[in-house]
Amino acid sequence: MRKLLLYILKPFSFLPALLMMYVIYSFSAQTADVSGSLSYAVSYKIVEIGNDVLETGFTDEQIGRYAHRIEHPVRKLAHMTEYFLLAVAVSFPFYVYGVRGFALMLVAGLICVGFAAGDEYHQSFVAGRGPSKKDVMIDSIGAFFGIVCVRIICWTAMTPFRVAKRIEERTQRKARAKELARERARERARERETFPRERTRERERTTRERERARERETFPRERTRERERTALSREQGTRRAR
Repeated sequence: MRKLLLYILKPFSFLPALLMMYVIYSFSAQTADVSGSLSYAVSYKIVEIGNDVLETGFTDEQIGRYAHRIEHPVRKLAHMTEYFLLAVAVSFPFYVYGVRGFALMLVAGLICVGFAAGDEYHQSFVAGRGPSKKDVMIDSIGAFFGIVCVRIICWTAMTPFRVAKRIEERTQRKARAKELARERARERARERETFPRERTRERERTTRERERARERETFPRERTRERERTALSREQGTRRAR
């Protein structure tokens, strides 16, 4: 039942990625005036918060001037952040489906870069906006950092499971080795019970052969002289018989 439930719920892991794609598409569908006013409002809010925190005492005119200065970097940073989140949302489902390592970076990277290129092409149909290769590069950098972040988080999160798996495999190997040793001991005991005479005779033969080999190595001259005496006595006996 649990496996069936996981099998059913796995496809829903792609929903955050689809939602993030919709958000990016909706931002790209905004006209240049709407997008510019939104970027300026965000930049103005950032400068205003910085003014309050640092207590610099900027006037509204100065805040507006600084907001205009940082508007372009804020837009590019927003691009990078969008694709960072998209890469995270795309990478996690593939990780759930078992795509790991370089394959994960390749698949998720191709999806994010392809979507970035398609998004820039879509902007060519929006009033006051157009495609930009530079934006595709910025989006790709954000996607790269998102994929790397997912790799680090998932690798760190899976470390305890990897350690537990290695310990379990080591325990299983030791258990198998012990069981094999017990089985061999049982076989030897069975052989000793089944063939006691044959084993005794075999050991006796082996012992005799070892003793003979030892004698041949230890007393070669004595054996040679004994053979010579035996041969000489046989010749003498033959002569007497004649």
